[in-house]
Amino acid sequence: MSDVTRESMEYDVVIVGAGPAGLSAAIRLKQIDPDLQVVVLEKGSEVGAHILSGAVLDPCGLDKLIPDWKAKGAPLNVPVREDNFYMLGEAGQLKIPNFPMPPLMNNHGNYIVSMGNVCRWMAEQAEELGVEIFPGMACSELVWGEEGTIRGVVAGEFGKNPDGTPGDGYEPGMELLGKYVFLGEGVRGSLSKQVIERYGLSEGKEPQKFGLGMKEIWEIDPAKHHEGRVTHTMGWPLGSNAGGGSFIYHLENNQVYVGFVVHLNYENPYLYPYMEFQRFKHHPMVAELLEGGKRVAYGARAISEGGYQSMPQMVAPGVAMLGCSVGMVNVPRIKGNHNAMLSGIAAAEAAAKAIKAGRAQDELHDYEVEVRQGAIGKDLKKVRNVKPLWSKYGLTASLMLGGVDMWTNTLGFSLLGTLKHGKTDAEATGQAARFEPIDYPKPDGKLSFDRLTNVSFSFTNHEESQPAHLQLKDPHVPIAVNLPKYAEPAQRYCPAGVYEVVEKDGGKEFVVNFQNCVHCKTCDIKDPSQNINWTVPQGGDGPNYPNM
Repeated sequence: MSDVTRESMEYDVVIVGAGPAGLSAAIRLKQIDPDLQVVVLEKGSEVGAHILSGAVLDPCGLDKLIPDWKAKGAPLNVPVREDNFYMLGEAGQLKIPNFPMPPLMNNHGNYIVSMGNVCRWMAEQAEELGVEIFPGMACSELVWGEEGTIRGVVAGEFGKNPDGTPGDGYEPGMELLGKYVFLGEGVRGSLSKQVIERYGLSEGKEPQKFGLGMKEIWEIDPAKHHEGRVTHTMGWPLGSNAGGGSFIYHLENNQVYVGFVVHLNYENPYLYPYMEFQRFKHHPMVAELLEGGKRVAYGARAISEGGYQSMPQMVAPGVAMLGCSVGMVNVPRIKGNHNAMLSGIAAAEAAAKAIKAGRAQDELHDYEVEVRQGAIGKDLKKVRNVKPLWSKYGLTASLMLGGVDMWTNTLGFSLLGTLKHGKTDAEATGQAARFEPIDYPKPDGKLSFDRLTNVSFSFTNHEESQPAHLQLKDPHVPIAVNLPKYAEPAQRYCPAGVYEVVEKDGGKEFVVNFQNCVHCKTCDIKDPSQNINWTVPQGGDGPNYPNM
């Protein structure tokens, strides 16, 4: 659609994504210079609609950005009061004591939050400072300047026919141009992916690794509710099939967040992450907590897990990538929101300094240096070996080795150096012939639910007349390659039931139900043939998470 004529608007900084990184950048820019013109573009129907996170928030990022956040009514209402770790077996659990754990694993001073609601509050703070925020504006293209610089983005394109041609009510969208563009799209962002590839920003780095996080909000019996309790588990039901674990966070109003993470480097293509999550809730410890309660929301999202050694170069001419667009999650802590905020602050300070000096569309090297050498780099460097140890040696060995390595890193050295990740998660997928299908119990409709029923609790909606935003590079690959070789794992790894293999006219057909998509990006990551390209649908479409 490059021949389309569009109107354009000029800003100092154009920010893609109203998550913790993008909003922190917007706020910090206006704090430094109220005259800067700053716009934030959000593909969700409102700020927070596409935000899904655990979340236990380390407030260090917020402390730096808005020191008086408490007086300003930030929705950090539930301090962590109790920290529990369990190793699960099928019928019981073993409590892991807290005292041997490195100090960084302590949740004292952190808060159980809805990051969606934190972002809604942050958006209010940004708008009070004069930031323009436009929800429902998906950024579908980059605008390239001369000599390969990035000048801006195309946002607000609506009304295409399913074949991609302009429909009767077609709106071409606008070019929003800036001296700098910040990409805060979250994990595996569609524009960030283009930037990384175009400029070779991952060269010399380890491949990014990912997990799939699924989450339900439950209202439970008040007698079982313990506001401020944080519980993490490992072990059953995943066993040796995959890495991962669970979280159970007790927030206000007799609600708990029940979440389950599956590392996407699993081999067995018959593994069904969503059903592992549903099975987990039947563990006696979890079932007893949830019995008599009701699930009120569901969602899913990929998590960047590669850590320090997988972060690509973060800047290119005219652009900086923030937060999970780069991958700043501290895996053992299961926390990344604080680093996302700190990255937004660092990018804002680098851009404001550059603009004041009369610069534009160049590389913000100060931002890159601050991330790698400052608080974010120090946070991630201490835990850089936990993920590769888990992948290489399994859960039990990695608990011991990873614990020792985190302790020594806390003291300023590592006996292991920096370990490599090796394969991508797509390459890790094994051939179906080497594995047996896994027989999963049927959901009971009380504790466990089928995928499509649960997807209705994500309040997802996509206009069906638009082109599918899940693009197959070669439409023959799913049936001709993935089905015989890998038993077409898209049927199972997608937590929203987007992909099906159906019988049609005596043969097999691959069906893409893009209307179900909750924007988790797992297909883009895990497809063994790397044949699925996740792009943005038209603005406002997708999940409508209430307080995830």
